[in-house]
Amino acid sequence: MIHINKFLTILLSATMVFTMTACGNRNKEPSNENVIPQSERISEEPEKDSVVIAIGSEPETLDPTQGWGHGNSPIVQSTLVKYTADLTFENDLATDYSLSPDGLTWTFLIRDDAFFTDGEKVTASDVAFTLETAKAAQGSVDLTYMESAAAQDDTTVVVTLSKPTSIFLNTLASVGIVPEHAYGEDYGTNPVGSGPYRFVEWKPQEQLLFTANEDYYGIVPAIKNVTVVFMSEDAALAAVQAGEVDVAYSTATLGTTEVAGYHIEAITSADNRGFTLPVLPNEGKTTQSGAPVGNDVTCNHEIRQAIAYGINRQQIADIVLNGFGRPAYSENDGMPWNNPEVVMETDVPYAKKLLADAGWADMDGDGIIEKNGLKAEFSCIYPSGDSVRQAVAVAVAEQVKALGIQINVEGTSWDEIMQRMFSEAVMMGWGSAIPNETYYLYRSDGALLDDFYNPEGYRSDVTDGYLDAAMEALTSEEANENWKKVQWDGMTGTAMQGECPWVWVVNLDHVTYVRDGLSIGEQPIHGHGHGLPLIQNLQEWTWEE
Repeated sequence: MIHINKFLTILLSATMVFTMTACGNRNKEPSNENVIPQSERISEEPEKDSVVIAIGSEPETLDPTQGWGHGNSPIVQSTLVKYTADLTFENDLATDYSLSPDGLTWTFLIRDDAFFTDGEKVTASDVAFTLETAKAAQGSVDLTYMESAAAQDDTTVVVTLSKPTSIFLNTLASVGIVPEHAYGEDYGTNPVGSGPYRFVEWKPQEQLLFTANEDYYGIVPAIKNVTVVFMSEDAALAAVQAGEVDVAYSTATLGTTEVAGYHIEAITSADNRGFTLPVLPNEGKTTQSGAPVGNDVTCNHEIRQAIAYGINRQQIADIVLNGFGRPAYSENDGMPWNNPEVVMETDVPYAKKLLADAGWADMDGDGIIEKNGLKAEFSCIYPSGDSVRQAVAVAVAEQVKALGIQINVEGTSWDEIMQRMFSEAVMMGWGSAIPNETYYLYRSDGALLDDFYNPEGYRSDVTDGYLDAAMEALTSEEANENWKKVQWDGMTGTAMQGECPWVWVVNLDHVTYVRDGLSIGEQPIHGHGHGLPLIQNLQEWTWEE
């Protein structure tokens, strides 16, 4: 047996990512626009064992097999392994694990001192049950490559894969273990786990309550009582200004507001913003759900590339994001599997040349170029109420006017975006510090499905070959080389210099208001999310004496 830490640590070590259904974020959008009632407000001197946290989105479930904690620590449940802030793995329920030489059989030894909050012991049977249940659910936890999970005894579980899968540990790091004896239809709203926190109560569209698990096998959290309230970004800032919350997830567009008694923590993230651009023409086709497919403007490669070269990302980060961000060039900037050749400089003259060489010109003097009677004009939609996506989209639209391209920015609901994203540009939000995001964004068999991963319809046999090779690699070096070739192999790729199905714009800092005197610990790099990545290390939070 080959011990995994000897050859997969770099590849599989990654930070938390939140993509409940990925970029579109199908979490319930907050409907609580009001600040906390006077009767529920915390005092001027907050309880030193309690915290109130305002975040922007509500989970659909607290069931890890259905997606709770996907890419994050699920806090109510334990995981076999977990991430650390320095991008490495450490054991949680597992005390050791190994991989067979063919990459198909994983063996995990689990601790014998872990108990669910109902008093029952956690066993290997619970681990196997969890993985089999997650596979059968076919949700955001992708275990399609797992053939079986079986308990050999109370502390040994063996997982058999149908093919080597280099991202398996990344998946396990966010799949909380559920109790086989206490799992039922209502588990997602009333969970039992063995993690650092116990579930107390969930008031839909209002708040979640947790309390410290005093019987936790690890270090018992110093913060004993946790209230998570769901608020829009404006309401969260108002709650901070009123002193009603201790921590509030905010945005770059609001983060310059100073509030006495609070400080801003700008947490580094892999959370990016960029356009999806349909690569197919409009030929009257639809998706399985009936959504129209294709766009006659963005299907032109030179249009997509001209936008990519023509925008000034640093200017958008500095002005639109108030400095709370950096230019983005891919879905995985800065990660070990990122290809550094994807970085591009702003080059407006080259962008104009691309368009002119392809026959685009302003024939009637209205400032919009056209070709064969078709104007270079299209819509870009974003979820209403998201000030950052709106501001980034408007800034890009303003910049590309210099190219003669007209982008009409429009806010709408997620339900409508689901119907229009296959035929119109969308200001999306992604951000994963694990390489499987690349796999789902670009694989051909994921194109035009009724989810958010590949609505632009990108397909490539060459890309698929690199994706498969990266997924099945047995060393980090081999996997990383193939992930890089997905982006750019010197001839083609998903990068903006290549086929350019995306125009990446900025990576965001996660702007967070924190009450003075509260430490939120060493935050790992955040992935995409509207606040939930913030609580992934909740058990490390403390109040200063």
